[in-house]
Amino acid sequence: QEQLVESGGGLVQAGGSLRVSCAASGRTFSRYARGWFRQAPGKVREFVAVIDWTGLRTYYVDSVKGRFTISRDNAKNTVSLQMNSLKPEDTGVYYCAARNGFYSTRVSDYGYWGQGTQVTVSS
Repeated sequence: QEQLVESGGGLVQAGGSLRVSCAASGRTFSRYARGWFRQAPGKVREFVAVIDWTGLRTYYVDSVKGRFTISRDNAKNTVSLQMNSLKPEDTGVYYCAARNGFYSTRVSDYGYWGQGTQVTVSS
């Protein structure tokens, strides 16, 4: 059974840093695009960052460019999101996702999802 499990969320003050990671099991996702999405209370799930299967191509939502970095380790079947200079508006549940295909920013394009990890940034 395929499974994605996030870890590393928590509470941090504005300006601080957090690193969230996603471990995959039950399937090798080395040829899959891997993405991070987030959902704030009362809002729809939104795209944050994505990395292609080679690790050479990345794409970010404008609001996190220059602050967040997505990376992957295909040997370990993991993907991570390093978040620096965090802002209160970054608060939400962060989900990792996997897609068998070219990377995408659309929620509906991803077939595998983790359960999410809470990130809270206090002002």
